Amino acid sequence: MKKINQYIMLALSFATLLLSSCGDKQENKQAAQMPPATFPVTQLQPKTVTGFKEYPTNIEGIVNSDVRAKVSGYIQKVLVDEGQKVRKGQTLFKLETQSLSQDAGAAKARVNVAQVEIDKLVPLVEKGIISNVQLETAKANLAQAKANYNSIAANIGYATVKSPVDGYVGAIPYREGSLVSPSDASPLTTVSDISKVYAFFSLNETQYLDFLQNAEGKNLKEKLANYSDVNLILANGKIYSEKGKIQTSTGQVNKNTGTVTLRAVFNNPNQLLTNGNSGKIQIPTVYENALVIPQAATYEQQGNIILFKLEEGNKVKSSIVNVKAIIDNLYVLESGTGTKDKIVASGVGKLRDDMVITPEEVPFDEVVKPIETLFKN
Repeated sequence: MKKINQYIMLALSFATLLLSSCGDKQENKQAAQMPPATFPVTQLQPKTVTGFKEYPTNIEGIVNSDVRAKVSGYIQKVLVDEGQKVRKGQTLFKLETQSLSQDAGAAKARVNVAQVEIDKLVPLVEKGIISNVQLETAKANLAQAKANYNSIAANIGYATVKSPVDGYVGAIPYREGSLVSPSDASPLTTVSDISKVYAFFSLNETQYLDFLQNAEGKNLKEKLANYSDVNLILANGKIYSEKGKIQTSTGQVNKNTGTVTLRAVFNNPNQLLTNGNSGKIQIPTVYENALVIPQAATYEQQGNIILFKLEEGNKVKSSIVNVKAIIDNLYVLESGTGTKDKIVASGVGKLRDDMVITPEEVPFDEVVKPIETLFKN
C-alpha cells in the first residue's frame, strides 16, 4: 500500500510540472504576440515664442515739483485741496503779510526821503555851492533805499505761493495758521505731472547683459529705441492697459547694489497711476524660429534634462538637451536635438534606452500648446 501511495504522489507531481510547463509556454506565446507599448511621438519644428521676465518697479510722475515757502510766515489761506488739478502759476497758498507790509511802508518812506534829499542837492551842485560828492552820496543812499524796498516787496510777493508746473496737488501737511519757513523739512505740497509716469526698475549685471544682447542696435541709445514695448503689472496683479517704452539706462553698475537702473515711461490718460505706486515691469524676450519641446517630453537626472528620440526600428534613445529658457510649459533649447528628430512627447518615465515602442504620431502644435489653468485665484 505504501508503494502505491508513492506512485500516486509521483504521478501527481509529474502532472503538475506538465501543466505548469504548458502554462508558461502559453504565457510566453501570448507575450510574444503582444505589440510594444504605444507612445505619442512628434516631429520637431521651429517655433517663435515669447517669454517674459518680471522686475519690481516704483512709479513716479514725469514731473514732481516740491512747493516750498520762500519766506517765513503763517499760512493765511490754503486755496487748493489734495488731488486737485492745478495750472502753472495758480495760487496755492497765501501767507500772512501784515508785518511785511509795515516794513514795506517804512522802506518806501526811506526811498521818498532819499529822493527829496537828491532833489534838494541838485540845484546847489549846479550853482557850485556844494561839491558833487554830496550829491553822489545822496544818490547812493537812494539806491540802497530802493534795493531794501524791492527786497521787502519781493518777500510780499513770495507770500503768495504759486504752482511751479501743471499737475496734481499731493499731500498738504500744513494748514491755515501753521508757521512755515524755507528751512522746513517737508514742503507745503508736491505738484506732480502724471499725464505720463516713470517706472524705475533694476537689473543685476547678468540680467543687464542679457537685456542688451537681446536688443538690436550698435549702441545703448539704438538698443533702447529698438527694444520691444514692456508691460506693467499693477499691485493687484492686473496688466496695465497702456504699453511702456524703456527710455533710459544708467549704463553703469552700482558698486553698492551691483545693479543697473532703467526707466520706462507709460502714458497715463485716466490718472490710474500716481506717485508711489508699485508693481512689476514685464520685459518680453522673443525667440524667433527657436527649437522648443514640452516639459512633459523630458525628465531630469542629476541636473540634466533628458528626452527620448525615436530611432530606426522604433527603438528609443535618450539624449541630453541644453535649455536656454523656460516659457510656460515649454523648454527653449540651445542644443541636444534638431528638427530632423522625432521625440517621445509624453510618458518618458516608462522608457529605457533601446526599448521598442509603437509610435503614435501627434501634431507638433498639439504637444506644445499651453496647458489650461484649471483653478484661478
